[in-house]
Amino acid sequence: MEPRIAYNKYSPNALHAMYALEKHLKSSSIEEKLLHLVKLRASQINGCAYCIDMHSKDARAAGDTEMRLYALNAWRETPFFTPRERAALAWTEALTLISQNHAPDELYDSTRKEFSEQELVDLTYAIATINSWNRLAIAMRAVPGEYQPAERKAAAS
Repeated sequence: MEPRIAYNKYSPNALHAMYALEKHLKSSSIEEKLLHLVKLRASQINGCAYCIDMHSKDARAAGDTEMRLYALNAWRETPFFTPRERAALAWTEALTLISQNHAPDELYDSTRKEFSEQELVDLTYAIATINSWNRLAIAMRAVPGEYQPAERKAAAS
């Protein structure tokens, strides 16, 4: 598989805006492991191999378990996820598949029980951002497999 376009070489202002969103999310009160679960779940739904590779590695580096990552696409049928994580995963699925359900009020209400208003807005930004990254990576055929979490990159240099 060959990439179509190395999109990081073009439209630097747009790329910097995407990175600014990521920087904001890292400083938010949403737990790092939860952000990785959300990014991984949206990437599974969208079929983005590059982002699945990246966020499964990041989740493991952040301390998540293989068991939880392997079961993520069947999270409703497992006891491995907290109520807060379940709410975030349901919100992720609804927003990733927005044309199918339009984020129903009942789901918003149940998600709101687990997240403050600020957190819900940040969670929604996280979901919107990963969906954008998925679309870039899929459209430009980003090749999975080479990504390593920052800690590993630093140790390797």
